[in-house]
Amino acid sequence: MKSKYLIFFIVLIFGISACGLLQNRTTKETISFSVQGNCEMCKKRIENALDVKGVFEAYYDIDNKTIYLKYNSSLYQDPIRLHNMIANVGHDTELVKADDVVYANLPDCCKYREEDEW
Repeated sequence: MKSKYLIFFIVLIFGISACGLLQNRTTKETISFSVQGNCEMCKKRIENALDVKGVFEAYYDIDNKTIYLKYNSSLYQDPIRLHNMIANVGHDTELVKADDVVYANLPDCCKYREEDEW
């Protein structure tokens, strides 16, 4: 009977230790930054650009032109990678400007640069 309790206790300790080690490998961080976008299509495009492994949540607030992210900072140690993902789909961030060719291919309602205004 004692050996059953001892085995249970040892398994319990190993299980708790393993869970602790796995949690330390995923460091969740929250970040927000400005992103240019105008409409629901922009919102969808921006959020979809961040639908990748290691990004747990991405919410784009159209009114504030701000993206709110929860992500694994051990996978994205330099947040510039997150900015680049958004710029790659045509939206300028506070740190990265989207390529002009990609931007030009956005629908007209999604264009936000001043030179596009009539």
